Amino acid sequence: QVQLVESGGGLVQAGGSLRLSCAASGRTFDNAGMGWFRQAPGKEREFVASISWNGESTEYADAVKGRFTVSRDNVKNRVDLQMNSLEPEDTAIYYCARSISMYAATHGSAFGSWGQGTQVTVSS
Repeated sequence: QVQLVESGGGLVQAGGSLRLSCAASGRTFDNAGMGWFRQAPGKEREFVASISWNGESTEYADAVKGRFTVSRDNVKNRVDLQMNSLEPEDTAIYYCARSISMYAATHGSAFGSWGQGTQVTVSS
C-alpha cells in the first residue's frame, strides 16, 4: 500500500501562486504515473494534471493549462504542482493520486491510491 501526503495548500489572493507537494511512501514510486485532482464545495471531483512515471509526459485540464505545472522527483519520491495566476475558481481541496498505470492518465478510475487532500483557497 502506498501512502500519499499532500502539503502546501493555503489562502492566497487572486493572481498569486502556490506550490503543492505530495510525498509518497510505502511502495515503489517511480513505476507509476501520478496525478492531481480537486474538489470544490458542491461539485464533483475533477482532474487537474498528471505526469507519467518518468516525467516525460504530462496532461492538464483545460481550465489550468498555461497556469499550472506538474513535476516529479523520483529520487525524493515526490510530485509537485506549481500553481500560478490563481483564480477564485481554483478554490478546492486538492488531492494527489497514484495511477495504476505508468502513464499520465486523466480519469479518476485510473488511480488506485489517494491522499487526504490539502485545501487551497483563492480570495478575490
